[in-house]
Amino acid sequence: MGQALEGLARRARLDRLDRTWAFEGATGRGVTVAIIDSGVEAEHPALAGRVRERVVVELEQGEPVVVADEMGDLFGHGTACGGLIVDLAPEVELVSVRVLGADLKGRGAAFLGGLEWAIDHGVDIINLSLSSKSEALFADFHDVVDRAYFAGVTLVSAANNAPGASYPSLFSSVVSVAAHEEPDPWCWYYNPRPPVEFGAWGVDVPIAWRDGGSTVATGNSFAAPHITALAALLRSKHPGLTPFEVKAVLAATADLSAPV
Repeated sequence: MGQALEGLARRARLDRLDRTWAFEGATGRGVTVAIIDSGVEAEHPALAGRVRERVVVELEQGEPVVVADEMGDLFGHGTACGGLIVDLAPEVELVSVRVLGADLKGRGAAFLGGLEWAIDHGVDIINLSLSSKSEALFADFHDVVDRAYFAGVTLVSAANNAPGASYPSLFSSVVSVAAHEEPDPWCWYYNPRPPVEFGAWGVDVPIAWRDGGSTVATGNSFAAPHITALAALLRSKHPGLTPFEVKAVLAATADLSAPV
């Protein structure tokens, strides 16, 4: 038994779980976040030079192939997510994985390929402000999400804006997020009635947009990056936290529980 204990990653309890312990002094330094989306405009002022790499997932005979992305953000959505993350976690490193086109649509196989690539390339957190309604890919998404969980990669997924099942936000190992209207990125709620577990600011949010621009938008897509940024701050200050522990600390430090 003694030899087994020697292999534990952590042999002591976490300290008190409050926001001071969790976030004070954290900047996101040392944490890499993948944004699987419409691409990212790396030169946008809101991203402050924090984009480390950009790739795009292309389908060749139905199989995903990942290559360097020379085009950047085709819509603005990924840039918006990146700007929100950098705003809270200014020293985080971003990796853009483009799986959506100029119409903000994409193929489930490309989405899966982007997830697999990000997990295999050692990112710490993945922001998913998108989802798939494909029942045919349910098992594939479940397998990839489990791979991420056991690899120590935290997945933050926006709930679908429209009613109906979508994946991977419904899976229990994912940190699922919906929007609330409090205009404060440091206000988040834990919902004890899953599958959506957290509420973050997502109504009338100022966001970065294409061509160095900005706008104001509403949606679960813009709530999720706030939780992603908080997770990045946690991992920055406490590098050993597992996805399960990240979720537990976010729940423990949330504002008083409110319906999501």
